[in-house]
Amino acid sequence: MKINRILLSAALVVVALVVQVSVLARLQLPGAVPDLVLLTVVALALVYGHVTGALVGFTAGLLADLAPPADHAAGRYALVLCVVGYLCGLARPDNGRLKSATGPMAVVVAAALGSTLLYAGVGALVGDTAARHVGLGFLLFTAALYDLLLAPFTVPLIMAIARRAENDPLAGTDGANGADVSSGWLSSGTGLRIGTQRGGLRVKAARNRASRAGRIKGVKRL
Repeated sequence: MKINRILLSAALVVVALVVQVSVLARLQLPGAVPDLVLLTVVALALVYGHVTGALVGFTAGLLADLAPPADHAAGRYALVLCVVGYLCGLARPDNGRLKSATGPMAVVVAAALGSTLLYAGVGALVGDTAARHVGLGFLLFTAALYDLLLAPFTVPLIMAIARRAENDPLAGTDGANGADVSSGWLSSGTGLRIGTQRGGLRVKAARNRASRAGRIKGVKRL
């Protein structure tokens, strides 16, 4: 695991955890709580792959287990996010390119549902019946809803930052070669292709320079 991945992942996870504990957990929404830590793990796994996704998920989950006001056994959420990070990393395309937001959105919903089910299942094994009192179906619905509403504002941004930190050439590709996963998320639904626009502007600028050079040469010959 590269040092820049470690530093960036640690910084993003810590920021997500602070926002999670200090802001999102205090909103007192019905049912589940919007899980920014989960979305951070999903975003990093979609960029870095399943191995790094599992490591980041385990670390993020362990920090969440130890952060106050945690009321469950340490290691419970670490196990959940480790599995989620690994599976989300498997959903990353081999070339790292996605031109639509449908794939990442489906991954977010699956991660929200899967993490809630796995967390409740592990809790049942250790005698935690909190999910039974609230209602597992209601928890699943609210977890998927809240994370899906929060995802467009966080996941593409985190993916773009991870791409830049990796110096990944896909972060600067144009529409002719395929769009980055984060730019594909942002462009879908709007009908705009960010990479295509950039490529078209480059070609147009090159043509303008060539035409100006041709006119200058013609004037000199005269």
